[in-house]
Amino acid sequence: MTGRTIVDKIWDEHVVADDGEQSLLYLDRIAIHERSGGRMLQGVLDAGRDVARPDLVLAVFDHIIDTFPGRGDLTLFPGGSEFIGVFRDYAARAGIEVIEITDERQGIAHVVAAEQGYALPGTTLVCGDSHTCTLGGLGVLAWGIGITQGEHALATQALRLPRPTVARARLEGTLGPAVTAKDMILALIGGYGAAGGRNAAVEFTGSAIEQLDAEARMTLCNLAVEFGAWTGIVAPDQVTFDYLRGRPMAPSGAVWQTAVEHWSGLRSDPDAEFAFEIELAVDALEPQVTWGTSPEHVIAVSGSVPDPSVFDEAGRASAQKALDYAGLKPGTPIAGVPIDAAFIGSCTNSRLSDLRIAAQLLRGHQVSAGVQAICVPGSTPVKRAAEAEGLHEVFLAAGFEWRESGCSLCFYNGGDSFGTATRVISSTNRNFENRQGPGVRTHLASPLTVAASAIAGVVADPRDIDGS
Repeated sequence: MTGRTIVDKIWDEHVVADDGEQSLLYLDRIAIHERSGGRMLQGVLDAGRDVARPDLVLAVFDHIIDTFPGRGDLTLFPGGSEFIGVFRDYAARAGIEVIEITDERQGIAHVVAAEQGYALPGTTLVCGDSHTCTLGGLGVLAWGIGITQGEHALATQALRLPRPTVARARLEGTLGPAVTAKDMILALIGGYGAAGGRNAAVEFTGSAIEQLDAEARMTLCNLAVEFGAWTGIVAPDQVTFDYLRGRPMAPSGAVWQTAVEHWSGLRSDPDAEFAFEIELAVDALEPQVTWGTSPEHVIAVSGSVPDPSVFDEAGRASAQKALDYAGLKPGTPIAGVPIDAAFIGSCTNSRLSDLRIAAQLLRGHQVSAGVQAICVPGSTPVKRAAEAEGLHEVFLAAGFEWRESGCSLCFYNGGDSFGTATRVISSTNRNFENRQGPGVRTHLASPLTVAASAIAGVVADPRDIDGS
């Protein structure tokens, strides 16, 4: 008998029924937020149905709330107050506890789920957000769903879907100075394309993965969807267990040990077969920066903007369109491109480890004149922990705005904006046209590269900044 992958093992443990084409899969966890969660709940309750397991639903405010200090219930999002009100009202009617805006647990769903121990290895978890795959970094089978699927999930605690193909991405080697998990996944997307994941569940393996901490693994899995994957996952190991131990919703006592024993078996068998395999050697990897309007439009910070002629016929027109939007010419060194703003935040790179490395580089430096720099922690616990370490003082002294937690300017929602800024370097996950505002040109990078660029006033190599 052929061995099984980690995805197959988790899937098989959750199958309620299977007709040979699709499985009815039991869901251990459902996360919802105020932008789409209210509509999901409204669809269920107004149809006369109940939420099957209110106790298994994580409900948070993250997408459209303000991140300005003293925000309360304020939102700049057009119609945002109605979204907030509907979400709060229907959650109460369904018997779901909502982590309120002022709650000390508040934050981005994918950050909260991890730090509260709500997302555990081997569980199935869905959320109305495409970057739910973030939690695969903890060995969770997690994926994003739409509103209709959300209604089904809430009403039945299950979803019907085809078994995914499973692929393996081997990342081998040791990262050099100022090179992070964000650079690894951007390089992978750049090398294999934004469709390289082929809608598969991609397991990330290799010596480079083993060396990453749990938060870095979540960053890696966060961009699996930008790789065209259905989800991403890393097999749980001692790094995972150490991260989860003592979390509020994690098992404890004798149950903890039983859980760890089970989690330890959640790894692909040596003879497991994969639909396809890809590789990336990271020893010589440099910090990465995007130049266009897709995460696959990425180069090393020492590189130059490519000429569209180097792409195949299908990609040539897309590359030219991206260059036109980005306002860049082929052959332009990416380092040295002037920026108007720098943003550190989002479910990709807003955890405590991200803020620590950025603060380490910022210490003793000033944001360049004319650059708007913003830091938005991924959750209130992250914010409080950073403040306990004095990291906020480093950000503020350098010239960054220090905000409350939330999704913020990961995407433009008609509310908060960068003002007159038109070129932004950002630790987020998408650089699509208008993603961060009408006409805004976004360069994706790691928090270190964002911090270095904020100091320099241009896209900059963090290895060239004292303190990196």
